[in-house]
Amino acid sequence: MAKENSTPDAAAPWATKRNLQGAHLLRRSLPWLGGIGLIALIVWGLWPKPIEIESGVVAKSPLTVFVSEEGKTRVRNRYVVAATVAGKMRRIPLKPGDAVTAESTILTYIEPVVAPLLDPRARLQAEALVSIQEAAQKKAKESLDATRTALQRAESERARIANVKIAGMISVSDRERIEAEASIKAAEVRAMEFSLQISDYELAQARAALTRPAVNPTENAVEMKSPVSGVVLKVMQESETIVAPGTGLLEIGDPSDLEIEAEILSRDAVSIKIGDAVAIEQWGSPQALKGRVRRVEPAAFTKVSALGVEEQRVIVLVDLVDPPAAAKALGDRYRVEARIAIWHADEVLVVPASALFREGNTWKTYRYEQGKAYLTTIEVGHSDGRLSEVNKGLKEGDRVLLHPPDSVKDQSSVVERTQN
Repeated sequence: MAKENSTPDAAAPWATKRNLQGAHLLRRSLPWLGGIGLIALIVWGLWPKPIEIESGVVAKSPLTVFVSEEGKTRVRNRYVVAATVAGKMRRIPLKPGDAVTAESTILTYIEPVVAPLLDPRARLQAEALVSIQEAAQKKAKESLDATRTALQRAESERARIANVKIAGMISVSDRERIEAEASIKAAEVRAMEFSLQISDYELAQARAALTRPAVNPTENAVEMKSPVSGVVLKVMQESETIVAPGTGLLEIGDPSDLEIEAEILSRDAVSIKIGDAVAIEQWGSPQALKGRVRRVEPAAFTKVSALGVEEQRVIVLVDLVDPPAAAKALGDRYRVEARIAIWHADEVLVVPASALFREGNTWKTYRYEQGKAYLTTIEVGHSDGRLSEVNKGLKEGDRVLLHPPDSVKDQSSVVERTQN
C-alpha cells in the first residue's frame, strides 16, 4: 500500500537538498561579483584616455618673411610758406583742401605795423629829445651865421689885395695866405650848411617819434602768393596777427603724390634693402597696395613704446607702385600697415608655427604617429609667424600636434579631434 500511495512526481530527499545548496552558493557569490564589477568600473574610469588634439602636416611650400609695422602716408614734397617781411598779416581765407596755383593765388597780405603807443616815460624822453634837437638846430644856425661873417671878411680881404697893383706892396706869402683863408672860410660855410640840414633831419626824426601816422594798406601792403601749385595741407596761422620774418603761415603740397613712412625697429631694419617689395594693408580696403622700399635712413632715433620701453627705430620710406583709383582717397598722415618682404624662397620644408615650442634654446614639437605623440627636437630657419622653415628633425608628410596642451607628454596617447 505504501508503494501505491507514492507518486512519480514526488521529489527525492537528496534532490531537494541539492537545489538548496545551489541557491545558497549563488547568494554568497553575488557580493563578490558586485565588488569585481565595481573594481572594473573604477579601473575603466581611471584608465588614461587618449588626449584630443589637432594636427598639421609638414610640407613643402613657398615662404616669404615679412617685417610688419604701422606706418603713415605723407606728401612727398611739402612747402611751408613763411612771412617774408614783418608786419600785420591779414586773415588767411584759405582752408585745408583748397587748391592753389603757383604765382597766381594770393594767400594773404602783410601790412606795415602801426606805430606803438608811448608810455608816459617814453613820451617825456621823446619830448626831451625834440627839445635837444631844436637847440642843436639853433646852434647850427648861429654857427652858420658866424662862418658866413668870417667868409665875408675873408673875401673882402682877398678883394682888397687883388686891387693892389704896385709890385712889392704885398708879399707872395701874404697873398697866398689870404687866398687860402678865404677858401677855408667858404668850406666852413658849406660844412655848417650841411650841419644845419642834419640838425633839421634829426629834429624831424625826434618829432616823428611823438606822432602815429596813418597806414595806407593799399600802397604799403605786401602780397603773399603761393610759390607752387597744389592743395593747402595745413593753415598754421589763420587769424590776423603781427608776424615776424620767417613765421610759418601754411603748408602746401600735392596729396596725390604720396609715400609711406614706417618706423621700423633697428634690428629689423638691417635686413631691409632698397627695392624690397612691400604690401600696404589696413588702409581702408581689403585689397593690399603694392610698394617698393625707396630709402632706409642711416640714423636711428629713440622712441618710447606704449609699455614705456625705449626702442631704437629707423624711418623707412616706401613708394607706391601702380596704385588703384581707390587709393586716391588716401590723404596726408593716414595710418596704414606696411609688410616688407625681407626673405623669400619658392619651395622649402615648412611646419605650422603653432606646433613649435621652446625648451631652453632648442625648438621642439610633438610628432603624431599611430595614436602616439613623440617629442621631437628640430632646427628652425626662417618664419613668417604662420609657417616656419624646418632645417632638421622632420620630413615631408610628417604630422605634428597643433597647440599641444600641457597634458601631452612624450609617447602620450592622443586622438585627433573630430570636426563637428
